[in-house]
Amino acid sequence: MRTEDGQEPDYRFSLANERTFLAWIRTGLALLAGAVAVAQFVAPLAHRFSGAALGALLALTGTLLCVGAYRRWQRVQRAMRHGGALPATRLPLLLSWGIAAVGTAVVLLVLAER
Repeated sequence: MRTEDGQEPDYRFSLANERTFLAWIRTGLALLAGAVAVAQFVAPLAHRFSGAALGALLALTGTLLCVGAYRRWQRVQRAMRHGGALPATRLPLLLSWGIAAVGTAVVLLVLAER
């Protein structure tokens, strides 16, 4: 997307769009940090497939969230520049399902350890 396309929106809306983007990025980075922590620092899980799978699931969710955040920012910016309706997003759905999958995996790991 060229940033010069369309009309310049009110700067407050552009800044709000940017803050939302940064909030999604922070959440994605937190998931990636959790993936590193699980893969490297959680001793009982570090050398087992289940720990690696949990770390991979966290990393995949965080990565997809970061990519989706950029696409969302871009689509909202385009809609504001062209006076269109704000587009719907699937980011909350992605995040909810990703976190639900991680939570389920953690419960299963805890139950398997007992």
